[in-house]
Amino acid sequence: MNKYFLLFFLTAAQSAFAGPGPQPKKDKRPNIILILADDLGYSDLGCFGGEIHTPNLDGLAKNGLQFTQFYNISRCCPTRASLLTGLYNHDAGIGAMTAHKDDQAYKGHLGKNTVTIAEVLKQAGYRTAMSGKWHVSNTVSQSTEAAQLKWLSHQEQHPLFSPIDQYPTSRGFEKFYGTIWGVVDYFDPFSLVEGTKPVTNIPKGYYHTDAINEKASGYIREFSRGDQPFFLYVAQNAPHWPLQALPEDIEKYKDRYTKGWEAIREQRYKRMVELGLIDPNVTKLSPRHPAETSWEANPNKEWDARAMAVHAAMVDRMDQGIGRIIATLKETGTLDNTIIVFLSDNGASAELCERYGPGFDRPGATRNGQKVAYNTDKSVLPGPQTTFFSIGPDWANVANTPYRLWKSQSTEGGIRTPTIVYWPKGIKNKGGKVDMVGHVMDFMATFIELAGASYPETYNGNQVLPLAGVSFAAALKGGKNRGHDLLFNEHEGSRYVRQNEWKLVMPKGTRKWSLYNMISDAAEINDLAAQYPDKVKDLSGMWDEWAAQHHVLPKR
Repeated sequence: MNKYFLLFFLTAAQSAFAGPGPQPKKDKRPNIILILADDLGYSDLGCFGGEIHTPNLDGLAKNGLQFTQFYNISRCCPTRASLLTGLYNHDAGIGAMTAHKDDQAYKGHLGKNTVTIAEVLKQAGYRTAMSGKWHVSNTVSQSTEAAQLKWLSHQEQHPLFSPIDQYPTSRGFEKFYGTIWGVVDYFDPFSLVEGTKPVTNIPKGYYHTDAINEKASGYIREFSRGDQPFFLYVAQNAPHWPLQALPEDIEKYKDRYTKGWEAIREQRYKRMVELGLIDPNVTKLSPRHPAETSWEANPNKEWDARAMAVHAAMVDRMDQGIGRIIATLKETGTLDNTIIVFLSDNGASAELCERYGPGFDRPGATRNGQKVAYNTDKSVLPGPQTTFFSIGPDWANVANTPYRLWKSQSTEGGIRTPTIVYWPKGIKNKGGKVDMVGHVMDFMATFIELAGASYPETYNGNQVLPLAGVSFAAALKGGKNRGHDLLFNEHEGSRYVRQNEWKLVMPKGTRKWSLYNMISDAAEINDLAAQYPDKVKDLSGMWDEWAAQHHVLPKR
């Protein structure tokens, strides 16, 4: 026995002195965090000229890059579809919203002929997770309005909010916490799930923006313990209506907006000039919409000042949460080699959601039976859980300074998104402004290049549509990116085609093309259509051809 014991001892000692065996190398590819705000105006952030307190996003901009000509699709679902797939939204299957139509461009969900960024990066060895708003799947609703309202107010429980094969965990995300639908009660959100399981109860003091960002921080802590890089998609609901915020955040802004629409808009424009975001010789402050009211003549000053204060509070709280994400990256030692991208899905919204009333995705009561106010007479102040209001067109025009119109329109106020990219290890020109023409479908190509991944021709046995976006990775490393020479858009009849400096646009509700030179008139003030009829003919012909190729139905 002693002989065998001695042999065991010598073998163990030899192993100890030899040290551990070969260890797997840490994957040095960058982590990627993509943060998408919802209905954020172009000038809402401090670093884009706004008066809202956003120190964390301002810090990312100061030490990263600001893209000043980046485009979205003008609406939540189409932008998300394009962003996730690297395709025009019609090719991705969401030409309009999430209602299913028997047409390949209007399926209302991501098609099987598409791949998501998560699917591509997961195949390339990345961990993947998402927190927040999904809203790219067909919505399941109840058969009667009464049943739907009970479901919305958590009086009834049903297992699915969309077909299960359309959930994020079926499209490349290992982990998911968030809402399947779009609109939420921020204090008790409908369609909240973890993975695929409905979250039927929420803790006391719940606020959805905090939960989204805390869950994202948790994913970072978990993933950073491993050897693989990670991709994290953080899809904020804020500041989409309803106007609901925490009292302490509203308090910060209670007097901020009492000076009114015109004064805040002028203030933002001046600040944007000072920051070098716009050239006043090129981008004038566009006229306010003809239907808008002057602040002096506004009979509801208290209500409207409060509405914008709540909007600001929602943006402020989102920035606080992003600050906690940044702190988690520092805590885990992953900040230096993490790419953080921030943008908005469309311009600020002019919708008056109180006119809709309860129904479909808007509850009539809270979980404990309190009635939700939709008072169109502005007799109830916005902010608490028991209200469903929005900022309306006057403040949306301010939020999108200096551009025209708003969400769902193809004018710059609907489609130009404030975009920040931060990457300590990779970005050379920190604090720089990038004026290349970019598009949300470019993230797929960019992330593929930076991650050393490849875009597949087939996925799960299905042919995949060719990638439409282009990489802007060179811009991050101090090089030149040409961007897009030619871009198109259509949403519910609103459309544009942009070719280099020329943009032809038809706002929703009109049947007339307008022509603008984006080099000399980025705010789309001087319509040149009558002066250049041949250019209108050429560009409108391009749009018709694009619409036919991409199965765009509303070619009226």
